[in-house]
Order: sequence, then structure tokens, then C-alpha cells
Amino acid sequence: MWDFEHLPCSTELAQRYRIHNTQPSLCADDLLAGRADLGLIPIASLTPSLAIVPGCTIASLDRVRSIQLIVKMNRVPHVRRTSSDVGSSSDIDRALAQVRTVAADTASRSSLAYAQLLFRGFIGNDPEFVPAAADPFAMLTQADAALLIGDPALLALENREPIEAVAGPCLWLDMAHQWRSRTGLPWVAAVWAVRPEALAAAAVEPPRLIADLQQSRDRGLKHIEQLVEEWTPRIAVPPATIRHYLSSNIHYTLSPACIDTIRLFRRYAFEAEILPPLPNLRFL
Repeated sequence: MWDFEHLPCSTELAQRYRIHNTQPSLCADDLLAGRADLGLIPIASLTPSLAIVPGCTIASLDRVRSIQLIVKMNRVPHVRRTSSDVGSSSDIDRALAQVRTVAADTASRSSLAYAQLLFRGFIGNDPEFVPAAADPFAMLTQADAALLIGDPALLALENREPIEAVAGPCLWLDMAHQWRSRTGLPWVAAVWAVRPEALAAAAVEPPRLIADLQQSRDRGLKHIEQLVEEWTPRIAVPPATIRHYLSSNIHYTLSPACIDTIRLFRRYAFEAEILPPLPNLRFL
């Protein structure tokens, strides 16, 4: 969003776009209800009526850090942990098979669906997902596991010791890494999606829209250090964590492999009865 938030480009873009910031799941609601024309939405919210804007994505090539599934180990006492809090694949599967309840932050539909798919599709377990505020201490008090999304996940990673002092030893699973290790594909969270009929009304041609979004992404990647300076006062994690997150954890280009992920994820999620079918992806 660099160009949309920084001069001089923000002045020109304000003539074509009016920005509203909200949670990913609510962004999708606004787009599907016609209250918005364009949205950066979870891939779980894509429908046949929406067109994916080529070029940009929110994805990860391995560990994303901002989507964490935390499993209490006192419920799975026979599972070993490695020093990196990851564990072997067989230990992870055995731990997940014994989870009965997951306290879940529902801010992102894709992250929630990935977690449900991990249990139902890959493990063969179907725990109850209980909506909860993004407080790991309270979540792990009421459930066997907690799903944290976004800033709360990053903050939890910075505070693992106090969390485990209350909840006991935990298995910390990065959802992007779990998807990558089980499919060999990137993990994809969100894409820009548009209601195609809205473009004519807004007098914005598709090539202009695609260029605006890609140029903003590219300029943002050239200003990582300034973004670190801007965000350090806003979130209680070290600047090095923000820098690594922006430059290494997140992948921003909608590559053919990312498109393969969207197709596979939606097929798996449909087969596991988590999401409705989306047999074909529509592109602008």
C-alpha cells in the first residue's frame, strides 16, 4: 500500500481510489455485498462473481510467523518437542490428532480454513473451533489449542516464555510451514479481488488498476527500512522482527505456484466440506 499512503503518488491515487481499512474477513464482506469495488481478501472468500487482479498477493514461501497454531502439550503428554518447538512430523500429527477444541481468532477466513483443513483433511481429526478474542492466555485456558492471526501471533512469538509459564509447554506450529511441508506449494493468504462491473462505473481500466497495485507493491519493497521505522512504534515487537517479516516472511507476487495453491486449497477445502466449490478461478 506504499503509494496509497505516501506522497507524491497518494495524491494522484486518491483521485481514483477511496481506501477503507478493516479486517480481512470484513473486507470480503464489504466486497461481496457491493459496499466495496476492490478488496484485498482471503482466498477462502473468493466466489465465481469476483475477479482476481493479477500480480499481487499476500503469501509465504515457508514460515509466515503471523499465523500460529499453539497446542498445549499437557493434553498430548507422549509427544516429544525439539529445541526449536517444532517437533518431528509424526509427533506433530500425533499431537494434532488428540486436539478436541481450538480457540480461534476469526479475523481471517483463509487462516481459519487452513487450520480446519490441517485437522480435517490431513490429520483426520475434527476438533471444535470456538471463536475467541486474540488473547493466547485466555485461549489456552479454555481450549486444547489456540489459532492466532496477524499481530497477535507475532506478539505471542515474542512472549512464548510467559505464555508457557501459564499454559504449560506448547507446540508452536506455523501454518504456512505446515501447508508447505505437506503440499510442496507456497502458502497463500489473500489476493486483490474486484467486482468487474464496478470498473466501468469508476472509469478505471483494468491495465491501470493492475499497474497501480503492482507499482505500489514494488515501491514498498524498496522502502522496507522506512516501513520498519513507521511500524516500530505501532506494534510491540523488535524492529528486526518487523524487518524480517516484511522482507522474508511475506511473498508478494502472485506466481503460477501461488495460483496452483489457490486451486488446490479450494479443492481440498471443498472436499473436506469447509468451503463451497470454486471450480474455476476468474482473472481480470
